[in-house]
Amino acid sequence: MGRLTEVSVTAIDPELGSREYDYHLSAQAPLYATVNYYPEPTAPEVDMHEGIEVGVVLEGEHERAYEGSLEVFRPGDVWLAAGWEQHGWRITVPRTRDVVLLFLPEFVGVEQVGELSWLTLFALPAQSRPRVETEKVRARTLEVGRDLARELEEDRPGWQSVVRLGLLRLLLEISREWQPAEGLNERPLPRVSDLPRVLPALTLVHAHPGRRVTIVEAAETCGLGRARFCTLFRNTMGITFGRFCLRSRLTHSARLLLSDDMPISAIADRTGFADSSHLHRAFCNHYGCTPGAYRARAQKSRSRYPRVSSAGQAEAAQLE
Repeated sequence: MGRLTEVSVTAIDPELGSREYDYHLSAQAPLYATVNYYPEPTAPEVDMHEGIEVGVVLEGEHERAYEGSLEVFRPGDVWLAAGWEQHGWRITVPRTRDVVLLFLPEFVGVEQVGELSWLTLFALPAQSRPRVETEKVRARTLEVGRDLARELEEDRPGWQSVVRLGLLRLLLEISREWQPAEGLNERPLPRVSDLPRVLPALTLVHAHPGRRVTIVEAAETCGLGRARFCTLFRNTMGITFGRFCLRSRLTHSARLLLSDDMPISAIADRTGFADSSHLHRAFCNHYGCTPGAYRARAQKSRSRYPRVSSAGQAEAAQLE
């Protein structure tokens, strides 16, 4: 595999080898890893995917938005995103480079990070997850990130093992001196072995982003009773199933606002809201602005910056 060039993405998964577009995670290919280079700032993007995500900024700067928080990530900073968790992002300065790992839980297995299951770090709300706090830790995470990028660029035999070890080291480095929020130890800790039991419900919601999936329907899909399903889902995912479904529908709404010029009333109908007022209220509570303001802000940003496609090619945004 050649060295990175400008406007390039180096992407590897163990089943399909090197490619420059899309990805699919499965039991045969539980990891998808990329090295990205952005020569220019980018417009905002909204994302939600099945894989758990860990990223390290190598150069430049990221802006990432989670529910209730907006953070800036600089070289050495590490971000964590749970599977199926809505998040927004954009590149804010030229010549930004990062390494991103998307993986299924079985890629890491039942490993501990200190005294906690590694999955605990992702089950917490985004604001409560560990992050780089000192320059000493930053230097170590940046070193690990560069090692991971080098492995992906060189595509040498055994790179998957190196990535797994690097991932565990990243999680250990950012959580070694981290103090969990008060009350964490009073909650049942998530277990990797529980995740497969709620995965059918996640798949159901993801397959129908505009439909209001009921708890009863989700529980039956998982072969569980309603009460048992609700408990397992909350303990594993860190939020209730109802909140997860609302978040999924709002993510779909945000995507349509960014990618389509259809009226907001039509978007409300397509994403399972009673009407535009219902979408307006939920959207304001979640994103802190109206759907119209969200669309206008994104269009203004796209008029200033190129959009980087999944293949890493810079393209001028086409506005109506």
